Amino acid sequence: MAKKRKEKDEENEIDFKIPKFDKEKFIKNEKQKVKITFLSFLFGVAIAFISFGFWVLLKGNDFRWELVLLFGVFTAAWLKYIFIRLNIDMKELGRKGIFTSYAIYFFTWLLILMIVINPPFYDDEAPHIEAVLLPSVQELGGTVKIIARITDNVAIFENDIKLEITDPNGNSTTISKSEIEFNDFIFKYIYKNPRSLLGEFNYVLTAKDQNGLVQTEKGSFSYDEQAISITAPPSSFFKNITSGVDIKIEVKEEVSSENFRVYYTLNNGNEINVDRKNKDEKDEYETSTKFDGWIPNDEYSMKVYVETSYYFTNIPTKYSNIIQDTTIYNISTANDAGIGAEDVPMPWNWSSSKKNQAPITLNYDTFDTDNDGNPENDILLPHPRNVQVPGFELMVFIISFILAILLFKFRKKEGISN
Repeated sequence: MAKKRKEKDEENEIDFKIPKFDKEKFIKNEKQKVKITFLSFLFGVAIAFISFGFWVLLKGNDFRWELVLLFGVFTAAWLKYIFIRLNIDMKELGRKGIFTSYAIYFFTWLLILMIVINPPFYDDEAPHIEAVLLPSVQELGGTVKIIARITDNVAIFENDIKLEITDPNGNSTTISKSEIEFNDFIFKYIYKNPRSLLGEFNYVLTAKDQNGLVQTEKGSFSYDEQAISITAPPSSFFKNITSGVDIKIEVKEEVSSENFRVYYTLNNGNEINVDRKNKDEKDEYETSTKFDGWIPNDEYSMKVYVETSYYFTNIPTKYSNIIQDTTIYNISTANDAGIGAEDVPMPWNWSSSKKNQAPITLNYDTFDTDNDGNPENDILLPHPRNVQVPGFELMVFIISFILAILLFKFRKKEGISN
């Protein structure tokens, strides 16, 4: 039985012969692979420098990156004709080899291009200036802060920044370096209006980078005796005010392009915030003696203020300045139980959750009033803003990711076919 099984196994055995190793063909294929890699690399370098020329010519074009990228991608088609011209066997190269040569070309092109279009090899980007005035309209005795974020792809130094201010009489003054503060890309200057002039002031802020590229930012601010005023009740009715009398405050909305906070103090006490009469209108505000801080049968010296503030995108630091009404209002309250009975409205607290807010928030600083979950559609005071905008780097990442997947796919197919 064992003998029969052995004879049967011998009959089922298949003769296996080791294939003959073609040394010459192997060497030829390896040389061809090295040649293809070298050609793809050189072609990528050459097209990168040609693309750099297009980059320079397309300065100022909104689709600069996109056009150069398309040029680099579609130029890859010429690789095939170069291989054919140099008698490279495309059949032996195979789909995987062609794809690999394209990948070598593309990443070589991209790497060289990114190097040559950036400093220290090339710089065509002037400094960027984002400037804000705090406030744009001030009352006499107050200051105006000129705050700017000045950035550049090389470097900006304090000595390369110049500020010139022209007063309402046409006199221009170049601000000395000792009065300017510039740290961590933030420029600060405080104008004090030493001659107490009313009217419009113009400023010109100039920044120059190391390569001599210049950027200029122009703007204007003014001093006005009526930036803030109480319009009702008339001053003759400031005595024995009851909780039912509306105190109306008017503020020139030009004091800031952003929303601003209006408040007042009584006898230099705590701040009492003021709601808007209409939350969508920045110039009219209303309050009364019903809020906490007022006491019946008392006399007060009332001072009205406006806080203008600003946050640069992705910078949590708050920059602000105050406008104080030059008029001080003397008010007395009546014997009214409703006086001082209500909570003062508070600004939205961005450091706390939605549940941990004050009982009453300002009607022009209430988060998600339309219940859409998007604060950008709400009326809000300035607050920290974090924005991440996908740029060209994301596009390159996506293309690279797709190429990696395709390469893996081709390798997998090649392995199955073998």
